[in-house]
Amino acid sequence: MSLDVPAPLLERAERGEVDDADFVEVVRQSLPYAWEVVSRVAGELRSGTAEYADNVVPPPDEVARGQLLRAMASDAIRGGLERHFGVKLAFQNCHRVAAFPLAAVGGDTYRTFIGTRAQLLNQSPELRNC
Repeated sequence: MSLDVPAPLLERAERGEVDDADFVEVVRQSLPYAWEVVSRVAGELRSGTAEYADNVVPPPDEVARGQLLRAMASDAIRGGLERHFGVKLAFQNCHRVAAFPLAAVGGDTYRTFIGTRAQLLNQSPELRNC
């Protein structure tokens, strides 16, 4: 299970739409390592001058790795995080998450990061089973 959804929120979801703030709070509580990584790269992007900010540090354990994979693999979770932080997230492997300004989507740096060449160059034997 990806998210620990409180019963009242689940009941609201069964009756209709749930707002982003409630959904993102469930993500923050359920996937703390993923939240920390995305929060950090989004903060680094906002506070720096680089074209993007990314995480290159592998997760400390399999639980953390699983959280990050679940967050990046789910369109709803990833989209909620992107809307909350106002960034576009890109994901290359089991830990390389990058935050881009929304205006960068479609630009050369973004296309290079998400391209097949970058994916191939960002591989190593240690990452084969991640």
